Amino acid sequence: MTNFGKINLIYKVNLTMIINVSEAKAKLSQLIDMVYHGEKVVIAKNNLPIADLVIHQPTSTRKLGLLKGKIEIPNDFLEEDEIINCMFYGKDE
Repeated sequence: MTNFGKINLIYKVNLTMIINVSEAKAKLSQLIDMVYHGEKVVIAKNNLPIADLVIHQPTSTRKLGLLKGKIEIPNDFLEEDEIINCMFYGKDE
């Protein structure tokens, strides 16, 4: 069991620690260490749970080149277009 030191708990259910925001701000480093070692920490405001402090689960990496060979970019893609310039800047008269 983890030694909670001088953290004032609201209550502890199973392996979940529930702690108020003000106490969590003061003890954030300790709470992060506890989460790192497997504890689940719930942050509460006015004794109502509002957020879970849990270990980060990375999402899958992006796959580049999904449209390769499926679209064609014209050679004049970066050239200015007179019609588009008129839409943005108005007609030069």
